[in-house]
Amino acid sequence: MAATMEGAMRLGVIRTGGEGVADAALVRLAEALAAEGRQVIGAVQSRPGGSCADEMALRLLPEGRQICISQDLGPAAEGCRLDAHALEQAVAGIEAAFAEGGADLVIVNRFGKLEAEGRGFAGLIARALEVGVPVICGLAPKLEPAFAAYAGDLAQDLPADATALGDWWARAMATAA
Repeated sequence: MAATMEGAMRLGVIRTGGEGVADAALVRLAEALAAEGRQVIGAVQSRPGGSCADEMALRLLPEGRQICISQDLGPAAEGCRLDAHALEQAVAGIEAAFAEGGADLVIVNRFGKLEAEGRGFAGLIARALEVGVPVICGLAPKLEPAFAAYAGDLAQDLPADATALGDWWARAMATAA
């Protein structure tokens, strides 16, 4: 990803340490900014329901629609349950919303395997940074090398705390002005 040092002020990463901690902080941040009339797009992890019980689901921002991004591989399966097609469809919708109306913040619940391959949210992250829109994403420890290859030294570590994330966002917006 080509970016400048200025991009470092706008790419925040939460290195996840506990199940759901980063997700909860991202949801609180998205809700707080939306309440202020800010345009927040992206996806946050959500509690699945219905046919997606105990699986992976995303709540798409800003509309709040929940989608299942996992596939049932059966009880003996050991492979990845991610439904890459479902995730790519969600990303396409979010990218279209970004192209149509921009954003004040892009939230990506996880920089995952698809992003490490240059797919998933990787293009949206790069486009947002190119036009000066701050991006926050979660990151699992096992994908730190792939994220480092993608972002270089442009990412700033952030705590999984909605207030601190909001403060970081305000500083990132101030540098864009």
